[in-house]
Amino acid sequence: MTITKNLNGTHLDLALEGRLDTTTAPLLEAELKQSINGVTELTLDFGELEYISSAGLRVLLSAQKVMNRQDSMVIKNVNETIMEIFEVTGFADILTIE
Repeated sequence: MTITKNLNGTHLDLALEGRLDTTTAPLLEAELKQSINGVTELTLDFGELEYISSAGLRVLLSAQKVMNRQDSMVIKNVNETIMEIFEVTGFADILTIE
């Protein structure tokens, strides 16, 4: 998985490419821990994300909890496969998806 980061003031954009699974979830978790402090708007672009596993969902849930305290988190460009995973797991009700 490739993570492209763009920090503009208090707005952090992360674009993910590839698979967010057991192997790559720690990469996203580490990037978030390093970058999320002081961020009020977190945008995750899933336009090039092919797959998400339960490990990836756990990282998203953790990020959502932090961003609920700091302000907002939005996930954009979710494909049908990942949207179906969000719906089946109930994450579609927890996350802000555009």
